[in-house]
Parts: sequence; C-alpha cells; structure tokens
Amino acid sequence: MGLRREEVAQLAGIGVDWYIRLEQGRSVTPSAATVSALGRALKLNKTELAHLKALAMAPDRKLFTAEVVPETVRRVVEALNQPAYITGRRWDVLAWNAAADDLFGFGSAPQDSRNTLINVLTRPSARRLFGDGWAEEARRMVAQFRATHDLFSGDPAFQALLDTLRAGCPEFEGWWETHDVRDAAAGRKLIIHPQQGRLEFEYATFQANDDPALKLVIYTPRY
Repeated sequence: MGLRREEVAQLAGIGVDWYIRLEQGRSVTPSAATVSALGRALKLNKTELAHLKALAMAPDRKLFTAEVVPETVRRVVEALNQPAYITGRRWDVLAWNAAADDLFGFGSAPQDSRNTLINVLTRPSARRLFGDGWAEEARRMVAQFRATHDLFSGDPAFQALLDTLRAGCPEFEGWWETHDVRDAAAGRKLIIHPQQGRLEFEYATFQANDDPALKLVIYTPRY
C-alpha cells in the first residue's frame, strides 16, 4: 500500500500542509534538501529522483516552439553512412539521413506527424518492424518521454501529441497512467526490415552543442 500524505511529510521532515500545497502544484519553492528528503521518503530510484528535482527546480517555461536544426548540423547527419536522425524536445524528427529513412520512413510521413513516438506507437509498419519486441520498445519510449513531457505539462503542443497517441495506440493510455520514468540510455535494437530481413543495431544519443534541445541518435550495425 502507498504512504499517506501525513506519513510522507513525517518521513521527509516537513509540514503536512506544506506537502499538500507542493503535491497540488501550488506556489511553494522547495529547497534541494527538501526534494531529496521527499525522494527518500517516497523511496524513489535514481532516475525518479532526478525527474522530481527537474520538476521542482524548473523555471516557468514559455510555450513550446519547434526547434530549428542548423544547416551545418543537418549536412553532417546527412553525410553519415549509418542510420542517424535528430529529434527535438517533443521527439519530433527534424533531420535524418538516407539510411535512417530506409529504416523508419521519415520522409514519407506527413510533416505534422513526423515524430518518433507517433511513428513507433501508431503505425502498423513499426509494429512489423520491431516484431515481438514492439511492446517492450514502445513502453520504454513512453517512459523516457514522460521525463520530458512533465516539464511541459499542459502545453498545447504536448497535449496534441498525447491526443494523437491515445487515438492511435490502444496500449498507450495504460502505459502512460503508470507514470513510469526512465533514463534515455544507449542500447540495442532488433529490427525486421521488409527487404533486408533481421538487422541488429547498437544505438546512442548525443546533445548538439548548437542547441542542447536537439538530440542526435546514431545506429551502428552489429555484425
């Protein structure tokens, strides 16, 4: 069973009324020590605690606007031989190369739905691409996106994305309601390509110095 508000407040060493205001998103400014104490009281893991700190310390944000990829960065991505693409904070796909297009079909997608979450969660071709591993891959992506979404909670652009995912993926709502949060980390993916067959990749992500909101994803084939 979960802890009651009074129990959480006591374990964290804070007042119940203050904790309720914090929980309800009212005007309070917790210190880093208080956030850490709450994390211990709630038995958060390292990733969940980092997410809580980001939410507590985040300044008021302006409405989301789509990022712009500098042309020099775009040309570097397009020149790579291995699959590579760039996403923004909403996980929109902003630039990609021919190898990534061959895998994921970014170029054939309408611009307003050129998004990695929309691509993987709502398109039948993506379910075929990931085969038996689709559900695990999709759920991992949802948990990683939660960390970004919560910093823009209520923003119309993010709400529109959630509406699209709910309409196009029956499993999404259940995954979203678990409030699972995961780190974005390097890993491996198995893809069933319609022409090339079984392909296995290692992938890693990098932030662009030109704009830290831009994320470069590179796939390296495993032979």
